[in-house]
Amino acid sequence: MQDIGRFLITAGLIVAAIGGLFLLSGKVPWLGKLPGDLLIQKRNFTFYFPIATSILLSIIISLILWFVGRR
Repeated sequence: MQDIGRFLITAGLIVAAIGGLFLLSGKVPWLGKLPGDLLIQKRNFTFYFPIATSILLSIIISLILWFVGRR
């Protein structure tokens, strides 16, 4: 039962951290406007795909999880 409790606490902290990142993401002006993010605008159509931002966030999250998981 202790393992399940630790897992739930860890999962809750991770979810809270992700929520905090979503709250702060509007305050980072360059996030979502990196070179490599696709933006296609036509008259009645807009397509936005943040490739570079996704890659950068993936690397950062992977490094954080690697440091946390290294015991």
